Amino acid sequence: MSTKNLIFAAILASFALGLSAIAQEQSQGTVLGSSAASIDHKGIRNYLLGPGDVLDVRVFGQSDLSSQVEIDADGNISSLPFLETPIRAQCRTDKEVQKDIATAYAKYIKNPQVSVRVVDRKSRQPATISGAVRSPMQVTMMRQVRLHELITKAGGWTDRASGTIEVMHTEPPMCAEPGIFQNASLSEKGNFGIAVFKISDLKMGKEEADPYIWPGDIVRVTEGDPVYVTGSVINPRELVIRDQLTLARAIAMSGGPTRMARTNEVHVYRQKEGQAGQDDLKFNYDAIKKGKTPDVELKPFDIVDVGESSLFSGKGMGDMLRNLVRGSSGLILQRGVIY
Repeated sequence: MSTKNLIFAAILASFALGLSAIAQEQSQGTVLGSSAASIDHKGIRNYLLGPGDVLDVRVFGQSDLSSQVEIDADGNISSLPFLETPIRAQCRTDKEVQKDIATAYAKYIKNPQVSVRVVDRKSRQPATISGAVRSPMQVTMMRQVRLHELITKAGGWTDRASGTIEVMHTEPPMCAEPGIFQNASLSEKGNFGIAVFKISDLKMGKEEADPYIWPGDIVRVTEGDPVYVTGSVINPRELVIRDQLTLARAIAMSGGPTRMARTNEVHVYRQKEGQAGQDDLKFNYDAIKKGKTPDVELKPFDIVDVGESSLFSGKGMGDMLRNLVRGSSGLILQRGVIY
C-alpha cells in the first residue's frame, strides 16, 4: 500500500473512532464533574460509593482473588472470593474499602497488596432541569454541583423565565455523614419537597440562592405568564411577568406611546375570576407618569390597549396644526430656494 493510501486510511480510522466516542458520550447522558478540568477537591477523588457502583478489585500475585464486584442494595460488597463477611462500601471512598479488603485477606495471605478502582458509577440518579432553559436535560453529577452550574450546563435561562427556580427533592441524600452531595442550603432545612429560589438573588451571588443539587432532583426554571400590550405603542408585543410588572413599565418596555396615543385613558382588559368575560379597566397613564396616581400592577393574561386620539380632539388638532405649519414652512422655504 502506498504512503498516501496509508495516511488516508489512518485519517478514516481516527474519524471513525471520534464518531464512536461521541455516540458513546451521548448515550451515557450529560455528566458534570467527569473531566479533570471540572473536578474540585470534593470531586471524584473523594467520591462516596453507593449501591450499583462497580469496583475492580485486584490482589497482586493472586489472580484467583481478583474480580469486578457490584455494591449490593444494602451497600455492601458480598461477592469477593473466600470472604464470608461482607465489606461495607456505601458512603465510603474506594481507598477506605481497599484497606478493609486488605485487612480481610490478611487472614489468608501475608501482607496482601490490594487495589480498588471504581469502573462504573451508577448509584446516583441524574438531576433533571427543565422549564425556561435553552436545553432541558438530565445531568449525571460526579461531584458536588451547585444550582448555577446546572443552569449553565442547560444553556442558561430564556427570556420567558419568570424570576424563580423550583428545586424538588425526589429522594433523600444517600450518605448521612458530611461529604459529597450534602445539602448546604439553610432555606431547605433538610426537609423534602419544593424549595423556591429567586433568579435575582442568584445573579447577586447570594449563597443561599445557590444550593447544592442532590442526585434525582428535579429543577424547573418557571416560565412567566404573559401580558399583551397592543394599540398605539411603538412596539406592540407580548411581555412576561417577572416579579411585579406595572402598567407604566409594560408601556415603556413596548417602546412607549406613539404621538397620537390616547394616554389619558388606557384600557386594561382583565379576565373575570371564575366566570366568562373580561373587565374593562381604565387608567390615566399621564397621571401615573406624573406621580399623581399610583402605578397599576398587571396580572397574568391582561391585555393593555393604548387607544388613539381622535383627529378632532385637543391633542389631535394640535398635532395636525403643527404638521401643517411644519409642512407649510418647508414648502415656502423650498419655493424660496428654487425660484
